[in-house]
Amino acid sequence: MNNLGPSRRVLFSTAVLLAMTSSTALVSAQDQKPLIIARNLAVNSLDPARTSCDTCNIYMYAVYETLVRLGDDNKTITPALAEKWEANENNTQFTFHINPKAVFSDGSPVEAKDVKWSWERLGNLQGGMAWLFETVTAIETPDERTIVVKLSAPDSEFLGKVIAPYAGVVNSEVASVQGAKAAKSDAASDAAEPWFLANSAGSGPYVLGAYSPNDELRFTRNEKYWDKPAAIDEIVIKQIKDSVAQAQALQSGAADIAMQIAPDTAPTIESAEITVETVPSYNFIYMAMSPGAKANTVPLSLKVRQAIAYAIDYKSLIDFTIGGAGKSVAVAIPNGFPGTDGLPQPEYDVEKAKQLLKEEGLGDGFDMESVFPNENYYGVDMSTLMQFVQQNLAKVNVRLQLKPTTFPVWLDTVKGDHTPLTASFYAPDYFGTDQYVKTFGMIPGTRWLARSGGDKAEGIVNDKEKELLEKAVASPPEERDQLYHQIALEMIKDRIIVPLVAPDTVLAYNKKVKGMKYSVTAVLPLQDLSFAQ
Repeated sequence: MNNLGPSRRVLFSTAVLLAMTSSTALVSAQDQKPLIIARNLAVNSLDPARTSCDTCNIYMYAVYETLVRLGDDNKTITPALAEKWEANENNTQFTFHINPKAVFSDGSPVEAKDVKWSWERLGNLQGGMAWLFETVTAIETPDERTIVVKLSAPDSEFLGKVIAPYAGVVNSEVASVQGAKAAKSDAASDAAEPWFLANSAGSGPYVLGAYSPNDELRFTRNEKYWDKPAAIDEIVIKQIKDSVAQAQALQSGAADIAMQIAPDTAPTIESAEITVETVPSYNFIYMAMSPGAKANTVPLSLKVRQAIAYAIDYKSLIDFTIGGAGKSVAVAIPNGFPGTDGLPQPEYDVEKAKQLLKEEGLGDGFDMESVFPNENYYGVDMSTLMQFVQQNLAKVNVRLQLKPTTFPVWLDTVKGDHTPLTASFYAPDYFGTDQYVKTFGMIPGTRWLARSGGDKAEGIVNDKEKELLEKAVASPPEERDQLYHQIALEMIKDRIIVPLVAPDTVLAYNKKVKGMKYSVTAVLPLQDLSFAQ
């Protein structure tokens, strides 16, 4: 028998209903399973000033907001922490204005001092990505929402560097309490790295949930995110190293997304619940020749280098190594980057290769050493690739002696006595062409001028590339891109770096996952993911 009066019965019923509704909502939220991503973690650090890896890109982009972002077209620059920005006429000064709505995950406002502190710490700790701001001479903060950045030289691609996840802004007050230091004089005593392995201090759509090396990296939705909130409460990147194991996890339901499915593994995934698609990537595999290598048996003149490039059957190489799931690349700059439109594609011409060698007195061929990293990059097995190159060169009597080794040994070799011919990989650090010219151009100070021994060999330095680059970085985008096109033509003529293939990226995921996309900077933007209703 109910002893409550009518009014109290109504109140009681309402309270029960509210409790049940609240409980149901709570259970619903708690019952939402984490989205699981299968990936080889390979994390070197979670400290924003020290981190540098592909998984780190995903982490930084989700946890530490940058001043500006790259749009869905992977080209357009859009607002992020900065609601607007300006550059002076010669691209030596950039001014950013912070959105007043922007807050960190603890609710405190993102201020100009945090940007200054974060970028100065990145540069002064000299982590893997410190070079992004090597031309910055001063960062001024005239008020709480304004940042003025001054550069030592014109740089029309500075905004691209600001987009890089490593330029993410850290809550300086929180990090400083944990031993993080921005001043150059204090860099040696910065002790915050262990703290960053278990905590985050950003303004992105997610915060660090937990990290267990070689096991998992866990993201939790930032409930105080100032922009469009993330749709998924929790995302976990699980350590699953190889392509086949990732495919098995995806098919069994243990993973919702598999990030490193090789092109030859993709066709084995047959579940109706799984989507497998390939999209062009900005990564590429390249061959490099070293005129200054100690092991050279003949001079690697321009005609010899041209002959080697003509001897490669590029289309068959793509078919042989990754089942056709890739694109040819004209120059050591990704397809679609500024300056690459309309470039001549690489040619396969055995007879022309033989003629060039004959003109150099090498009609009978020669022996050539090749030290290369025995790894798998973007689904391309480097040993398989180099065996294909070896077979191609044999057709023009170039006898390639393959010497596969570990990546550290390979790096020591190319930095030391070099090796006549090698192969490696490259992926963009930001959307901008200057990084490729400064890596692969035959300009004093570039990585591959030194690695090829070109700084000690006659006729390798290309002064025209240096002159054009100086103009490009000081020019507005329309003029800049035309100048980069001219630089690309010069880099093709150098025939030191010969791109072989840009492997497609395989996107493999359960159909309940929405928002899957490939991004130049983020690799995979977690905040765009959601579960189908």
